[in-house]
Amino acid sequence: MTITELANIDDAMDIDRQGTLSIEDILPEAIARSASDILISAGSPVMLNINGALEEYSNPAVLTPNESRTLAYQLVDEDQQKRFELELDGDMSFELFDECRFRVNVFQQRGSVACVLRLIPLTVPSAKDIGMSDLLIGKLTNITSGLLLVTGPTGSGKSTTVASYLDYLNTKHDRPQHIVTIEDPIEFRMRSKRCMINQREVGIDTKTFASGLRAALRQMANIIFVGEMRDRETIEIALTAAETGNLVISTLHTQSAAKTINRIIDVFPVQDQEDIRTRLSLTLKGVITQLLMPVKGGAGRVAAREILFVTHAISNMIREGKIHQINNMITGGAAEGMVLMDDTLLDLHAKGLVRAEDVLPRLHDTEKARRLTMRKP
Repeated sequence: MTITELANIDDAMDIDRQGTLSIEDILPEAIARSASDILISAGSPVMLNINGALEEYSNPAVLTPNESRTLAYQLVDEDQQKRFELELDGDMSFELFDECRFRVNVFQQRGSVACVLRLIPLTVPSAKDIGMSDLLIGKLTNITSGLLLVTGPTGSGKSTTVASYLDYLNTKHDRPQHIVTIEDPIEFRMRSKRCMINQREVGIDTKTFASGLRAALRQMANIIFVGEMRDRETIEIALTAAETGNLVISTLHTQSAAKTINRIIDVFPVQDQEDIRTRLSLTLKGVITQLLMPVKGGAGRVAAREILFVTHAISNMIREGKIHQINNMITGGAAEGMVLMDDTLLDLHAKGLVRAEDVLPRLHDTEKARRLTMRKP
């Protein structure tokens, strides 16, 4: 039985509930409450992700399968709906009232339609607004070629960090650049200022990340942003692009600099890994790993970042497969702007920005965790 047939049955069973919820009501409330995400699914009320915790929408009614489908289909056009019903997953974006953009993932669960909306401000936040230091910005702007990665779990602000950096180059940097982005879907819309910016959306402007990245090599791009390195083909082309003098920026769902390097290497067969380590040692310039931590007192979230810049010594470690030693190099690289995630988290706690209870589960160093436990009031 298809999704449409299931929905028709549901229409007959609960037609009296029609019109109780509208996406046009939900979205403004989500914006007003500073939600980062909206979750719509049958069997639950509409939920808002606010400062990392789920809260109910003001209408707490539990959604029926038909209601969740109706709300989700208000976000898609006819072609997107047909494509979704064939593939059972779909990504798209749209804009509301000139106030906010939304990245939408529509999916099927237990035979019904559900969706998650990520709210994206129309204005790109400045690097300062998201806690990027002058030292970090200065180090990043000195990277003109190679591979730069921004990593972290889903919802950790990776796209925002990249957009803020590109916006900095677009508005303040001395060297005008040609920036090509390949995204799925396009999140922050950017206008050309000091730089020329061309944004391409997978599925609309190019078929895949890999094909868009391959084409960017012929588009005289200085900087190429690949929304995500999802597969071996995309990673391999990204390395090639970085080797040929472009600055390639991309994201991965990894939670430390060392794990990021291992993740890239492990994508390839064992017989190719030595070659990949060598290529990565020559092209990787930096890794920024981030988490969003709830601010003490509930006043939003703050980014915690681990920062690695690839020095000659770290390049040798990557080539020789000594990835386990990289954390020691980060610890000793403060003068180069490097810092471990553990130390960033402890610094945020020392400044009174985050609670010890939120920091402790994320610490990897057991001795640092023990010391923090002893200091807890």
